Amino acid sequence: MTKLSTSSNFAKPDDAFRMILEAHRGLEDHASHALDTALVLILANHIGDLDVLRDAIELAKQSADKA
Repeated sequence: MTKLSTSSNFAKPDDAFRMILEAHRGLEDHASHALDTALVLILANHIGDLDVLRDAIELAKQSADKA
């Protein structure tokens, strides 16, 4: 069973979402993609659990397929 948490762990989830959006404000596409890549790698390292990372990747892929 996965340890992946899919419910919000933020006291203010809208603020977290807004912070991510604001980080991209004014960036060219390539810089925005680079920011996303760096953020993913930093947070993946912070998680440090391959099973959780695997489950998160699968969940993200399913979400992307629906977009």
